[in-house]
Amino acid sequence: MNLLLSIAFVLCWSSGFIGAKLGAGSAPAVTILMWRFLPLTVILIAVAATAARASWRGLAVRDVARQAVIGVLSQSGYLLTVYYAIQLGVSSGTTALIDGVQPLVAGALAGPLLRQYVSRRQWFGLGLGVSGVAIVTTADAAARADVAWWAYLIPFLGMFSLVAATFLEGRSRTRVAPAVSMTVHCATSTVIFTALAVSTGAAKPPAEPSFWVAIAWLVALSTFGGYGLYWLILKRSGVTKVNTLMFLMAPVTAVWGAVMFGEAFGLQTALGLAVGLAAVVLVHRGDTSSTKVCVRDADTAGAGAGASTSRPVDYDV
Repeated sequence: MNLLLSIAFVLCWSSGFIGAKLGAGSAPAVTILMWRFLPLTVILIAVAATAARASWRGLAVRDVARQAVIGVLSQSGYLLTVYYAIQLGVSSGTTALIDGVQPLVAGALAGPLLRQYVSRRQWFGLGLGVSGVAIVTTADAAARADVAWWAYLIPFLGMFSLVAATFLEGRSRTRVAPAVSMTVHCATSTVIFTALAVSTGAAKPPAEPSFWVAIAWLVALSTFGGYGLYWLILKRSGVTKVNTLMFLMAPVTAVWGAVMFGEAFGLQTALGLAVGLAAVVLVHRGDTSSTKVCVRDADTAGAGAGASTSRPVDYDV
């Protein structure tokens, strides 16, 4: 099940870059994002008011506010930078490659912020993944010399925004149902993107059918598929695993972009894909020791505080 979820997550998350490319030719980034989230939020609120009402019980205002902040970071901040970079001419593959740096940042911070053990093999795998990202980035950027150099810095802002959202969620002590978190995140993004679109005069959708094809693509695959699976795998497997899978987004998107849009794809890209796969295998096999350390910490805490201890323990399994 973990393997199937990982494969689905990689494909669905990568589809977001492709969907952004599909819509970039017909509308500005804020227009696409507004109409991506507006109908989606209406559906989620309707579901929350009927079938998912039980999921909201017991949640305090601060829990909902925390989810709103996570939504601003993981959706609004992240997606706006990705779409804007692609609008400026950065290819979908390159944008995904820059975002592929995220696992190294998250892996380096997992220990001090979440008290999750990162083994030496995992560190080696993370470093190998960065090498794969660098290989593909070099080839992809060289093929698009007409794009301004500062445009490549924009996806880094989105990457840091998603890392911050991941750790904010990881430090939360209140369990929030996926239906609740997705509703709050999407509602928050709808308010932000609608305000931006209206204030810039970009709220009216274009008449091109390709725009609505891109919207349907983004809602079905990227939001429900990619975004939903991101948080599901995060809860099941831990921050190191879910962020290591992000290494695969770059080469998968590069292949996808080459097939659909004719973006550059050569021997270097293929090599980067192979290195990224090797990194994922290393990190996924290297976390058995993290389970032992977490369990030992839990036993120690229980022995010191007695049966009444309530200290939360993160199990990275």
